[in-house]
Amino acid sequence: MAGSRLEKLSSIFFRTRGLLRSGVMPEAKKPVWYEVYAAFPPLREPVYQDPNPETDKEEDPIRPILYPEDKIRAKFYQVYGNGPKAFQLSKLNFESACQKFVQKYNLLEQKGEVDEDRLFEETGKALLAEGFLLQKHVAPLPSQEAKQEHPALSVKIHNVLSEAQSQPQEQAPEPAEDVPKGGPLPSS
Repeated sequence: MAGSRLEKLSSIFFRTRGLLRSGVMPEAKKPVWYEVYAAFPPLREPVYQDPNPETDKEEDPIRPILYPEDKIRAKFYQVYGNGPKAFQLSKLNFESACQKFVQKYNLLEQKGEVDEDRLFEETGKALLAEGFLLQKHVAPLPSQEAKQEHPALSVKIHNVLSEAQSQPQEQAPEPAEDVPKGGPLPSS
């Protein structure tokens, strides 16, 4: 029944006023904002309106924003990782290793002394000459991961289940003799 409420037909003020007039809502429970709204009504009544798909078309869809230095940053993080130091967000003028790299890259690019193919590598060398050490990020090769993995972790459940089904099921061993609960009978 919640879909049949008249919330879409009038404002909250008129619905509250109707409840007060009919006696459903006592005067003691009147909302705080009711008096203010009655004294200073808005210029335009806030009423719900269904969006019209024909007139409310999106004229300017949000386009993805990609700056030229974003490609440089992506390559930096791929090659060097996060850099040698952690981000220090408590400092207002902190420049990350990536930001220093991008600034140096743009500076070398503006000078035009270096080919675009070697510009990334030359930027790393220029920062090294200034005393800023960058360590290349090395991802472990798949073969190295397999060597480090414990053999028990490489067992696949499918293989275990197929082996269990192919082996004949062992039957429970039969008891050798009927022995009473209290143990064997004493011999006389």
